[in-house]
Amino acid sequence: MTARFSIPITAMPADIDELGHVSNLVYVRWVFEVAMAHTRAVGWNYEQYRELGSIFVVRRHEIDYVASVTVGQAIVATTWVESFRAASCIRKTELTRDGVVVSRAASTWAFLSLGNGRPQRIPEHLVTLFTRPVA
Repeated sequence: MTARFSIPITAMPADIDELGHVSNLVYVRWVFEVAMAHTRAVGWNYEQYRELGSIFVVRRHEIDYVASVTVGQAIVATTWVESFRAASCIRKTELTRDGVVVSRAASTWAFLSLGNGRPQRIPEHLVTLFTRPVA
C-alpha cells in the first residue's frame, strides 16, 4: 500500500462562497496544497526539481464534492500517489471532517522537462520517495 500524507486545514472566511460554504475552487486549492506539502515532506522542493531539469505539473483534476464545509470547520486533507506510469502518476486525495469524507479527488500529474515541456521518465528515486512513509 502506498504511504499516505495528511495536513490539517480550517475553512477561513475567504474560502466561503455566496452559498455559505467552501467554494469549489478552494477544494481544488486544498488538493494542490496537500500535494505540495507532501512533496516538501519527502524532501523535495522547486530547486531540486530545477536541478533535475524536470517537474510534476497537473494535467487533470477530478473532484467529487460529497458534503459541504462551512467557515471555521476543521478538515484533514490526506493524499497519496496511487500509481505511477513512465512519465505520469495518479495522486488521490480525500478531504475529511470528523472522519467523514467531504470530498475525493484524483489528479493526473505529468513529469515534464523544464527545458522543452516534453514528458520525461520519472526517476526511480522519486517513485521511492512518494511511496514510502514520511518520517
